[in-house]
Amino acid sequence: MLASSRASLLERLADDERVLDVGGWAKPLDRADWVIDLLPYETRGLYGGEPDPSAERFSAETWVERDICDRRPWPFEDGQFDFVVCSHTLEDVRDPIWVCSEMTRVGAAGYVEVPSRLEEQTYGLQGPWAGWSHHRWLVDVTPGDLQFVAKPHVMHSRESDRFTRERWEALTPEQRVQTLWWRGGFEFRERVFIEAAELDEYLARFVRENGGGDGRGQRRWWRR
Repeated sequence: MLASSRASLLERLADDERVLDVGGWAKPLDRADWVIDLLPYETRGLYGGEPDPSAERFSAETWVERDICDRRPWPFEDGQFDFVVCSHTLEDVRDPIWVCSEMTRVGAAGYVEVPSRLEEQTYGLQGPWAGWSHHRWLVDVTPGDLQFVAKPHVMHSRESDRFTRERWEALTPEQRVQTLWWRGGFEFRERVFIEAAELDEYLARFVRENGGGDGRGQRRWWRR
C-alpha cells in the first residue's frame, strides 16, 4: 500500500471502527481487526519482515483462512465492517468480481489499490514479458468503478502494447498504482473483447496516449 494512503487511512479511522483486510497475507495491515486470506496466519508477512503481534489488532482467532474466490459468502454479516482494505490482491485472483461483491456486502466503505497499466504494460519488470508474471488482470480505475480485462499474451511480444523499463523507472510510486476510495459501494465488471482488433486497440491506444509504443512517443514523453 502507498505510504500516503496508509497514513490517510490511519488518520481517518476511529479507534472503534472495525476493519477487514482482504488478501493481506504478504503484508497485513496492522490496524485490521480481521484478515481473510488463502494462506495461514502463521506464515504472514512475506514483505513486511518478522511480524510483531503486539502491533497487530488482528490475531490468529480473527484470521480467516480460505479461498476468497470460492463463490461462497465470506463468514461475515452484511455491513459488519466499517472499512475494508484490499491492496494488491484483485489483480492476482481468478475471480475479482466475486471479491468485489463480497467487499461491498460486508463493508460500509473501503480502499482498493491495484497496479496501474503504466506498470502492468511495462516490459522487463521481471523478465522477457510485460508486467508481473503472477498477475491475471489489467485494471482500469475511474471514480467509483473498477473494470477488469484478462491480461492478454499478445502484449508480451508487441512493442505497440507496452512501455520500456526505463520509462517505468521514472514513474513515481503514485503513478505505479491506481487507488479507489469508496463509500456505500462501487461498480465493478469484467470487460470482454470479442474482436481481436478491438483488444489490439485497447492495448495500443493506452500506450500511445501515455508516451510509449514507438520512438516518437517515447521522445515526446521524455521532453515533458
